[in-house]
Amino acid sequence: MIKRKALEFIPNWRAVEAMPSMCKTLLLSTLLLASLASGCDSSGNDEQAASSYTQEHNDAVLDSLPFDDVTDFKQAERGLIARDPQLMIKSDSGEVLWQTSDYDFVHGEAPDSVNPSLWRQAKLNGMHGLYKVTEGIYQIRGYDIANMSLIKGHTGWIIVDPLTAFESAQAAMAMAQKHLGEVKVTGLILTHSHIDHFGGALAIINPEQQPNVPVIAPKHFMAEATSENILAGVTMARRAGYMYGRNLAKSVTGKVDSGLGKGSVFGRMGVVPPNQLIDQTGQTLTIDGVEFQFQYTPNSEAPAELTFYLPQHKAFAGAELVSRHMHNLYTLRGAKVRDALSWSNHIEDARRLFGHAEVYFGSHHWPIWGSEAIDQFLRGQRDIYKFIHDQTLRFSYKGFTPSEIAEELALPPSLAQSFSNRGYYGTVSHNAKAVYQAYYGWYDGNPANLNPLPPKASAQKYIAAMGGEEAVLKLSQTAIDNGEYRWAAELLNHLVFDQGSAEAKTMLAQAYRQLAYQAESAPWRDSYLSAAQELTQGKSTNIISLSMMRDLLEHAPVPRFFDAMAATLNAEDARGEVLSFVFELTDRNEKHVLWLENSVLHHRPYDGQEALEFEVNAQISISHSLFMDIVLGEASLLGLAGSDELAIKGSTIDLVGFLAMLDKQKDAFDIVEP
Repeated sequence: MIKRKALEFIPNWRAVEAMPSMCKTLLLSTLLLASLASGCDSSGNDEQAASSYTQEHNDAVLDSLPFDDVTDFKQAERGLIARDPQLMIKSDSGEVLWQTSDYDFVHGEAPDSVNPSLWRQAKLNGMHGLYKVTEGIYQIRGYDIANMSLIKGHTGWIIVDPLTAFESAQAAMAMAQKHLGEVKVTGLILTHSHIDHFGGALAIINPEQQPNVPVIAPKHFMAEATSENILAGVTMARRAGYMYGRNLAKSVTGKVDSGLGKGSVFGRMGVVPPNQLIDQTGQTLTIDGVEFQFQYTPNSEAPAELTFYLPQHKAFAGAELVSRHMHNLYTLRGAKVRDALSWSNHIEDARRLFGHAEVYFGSHHWPIWGSEAIDQFLRGQRDIYKFIHDQTLRFSYKGFTPSEIAEELALPPSLAQSFSNRGYYGTVSHNAKAVYQAYYGWYDGNPANLNPLPPKASAQKYIAAMGGEEAVLKLSQTAIDNGEYRWAAELLNHLVFDQGSAEAKTMLAQAYRQLAYQAESAPWRDSYLSAAQELTQGKSTNIISLSMMRDLLEHAPVPRFFDAMAATLNAEDARGEVLSFVFELTDRNEKHVLWLENSVLHHRPYDGQEALEFEVNAQISISHSLFMDIVLGEASLLGLAGSDELAIKGSTIDLVGFLAMLDKQKDAFDIVEP
């Protein structure tokens, strides 16, 4: 309790369903490229006190980590020029997109309902404003989930990572203009392909009015920025609502942080296509008189990513290759597993190339000063990913399954005692499972898990075998009374999937909240609390506004829309059907042929001249602008018949029949109930 009290002296900082399925898939997934974290709040967060077991757990955390070390707080506050405690970012319509006062409750000692290590990170992430990193380098932090960096050139400023949205980038630029004078943009660097690092680019430069401004990005940036995880979109969006606590109230029993930052601004999101690409380590560029030495780091934290070193400033910009926490090898929203070994190797390369830097600054969190401290930081970041990679394989060689490995692994003290290696975002547990998945897939080798019963059928048999609902409720209550919340959740999950009684849901929510209060990982906390909220209050009707994505989706390759369309085809309805259509984008001189056979929808580019194997049922000629209206749900294909920008030649009946085969997707599908 001495350490808990000592924390008081640390500074106090503070209508989708109706739209076409193919575009929902694309749009909702694109919203998630950057691991977006915030959104509209629900004020109906259930209050529940931390149990004595949770208090003991959190007190043990206080005893296990060096909370009396306030170095991070000094670093996070170093160089502060100005902050706006009443910062409020609004959309053009007046909607409040972000306000720092939402997190004013994060101060003083950690409440019993929050893991004290996560509370510490929440305090640090709440320190916001304009900061001077070193001579000629500045950062704006806390205006979004990511940082915007500004580097002084000979005639203007080079901007690095213009945040998630137009509105947040605009507010950040206004802060810079107020305190640094005119910020004439003479360069823009997009470090990687997650939207929280490029979505606000149009607030920084207008590519039509400023065509000569260099825009630097890693190779394959545009393909990854517009297309990553498109096909998983709707499912990923639903799961991300849990991971980021989108509908949780911000409070000591609700959302306190995202680990990576406070949260993202959901405003207008766009992109400025790069005009210079980085495709190899050692590549150098001089931008407005400033020399940049680049490191190309694909397939690390992002599939397209770079870092850079500024020799004249002796400064290393680590992008998101490294952060002041353990990152995800697998994100809970669902994504392809990241390559732990490649990621670790890239960090070691950065250490060898730039370890002599005297200052480090990143795309998230706060800087580090001093080459020795930077080297130690890079070694730790390098080793958490390689430790998890190597030890997961070691245990797999002995026949351990993913769950067994996750239970067994723990970072060695030399890594675990550093707050920069703590699992505020990723965890050792789910990252170990990610490594196993990368090498071996979902199957653990036990034939009992080869073709198990689905959850509902399994739950019914388990409940019957344990003597029925009353017996299981009694067992669950005993588990809760004994602080065995994981076991209680397992038991009660069977009950909810069997009959879903109100009592079972209430008890399961109770167990989830205690697990949330103990969690050091913000995504784990938010997932548990979101599940508890849905069990007791039902699913939220809060949906994402899609029109804000137009500036980005204008750059998405048209074939990606057809990929998404194919994933919505109802195979039963399409059984035995053979159809084909030609889509022509009239203002882009672009044609695509779509054909349906064997209940599979195919597509490919079409030059309009080659002989096709099949008869075309209809040709749809449409402008790209109108096509985007349809994608955004602002117009319907058939409703626009007769428009000067749309022409349908051939069988409209066949086209209508085809469109009827495309499923509407369920945005708020069940997760914690069958």
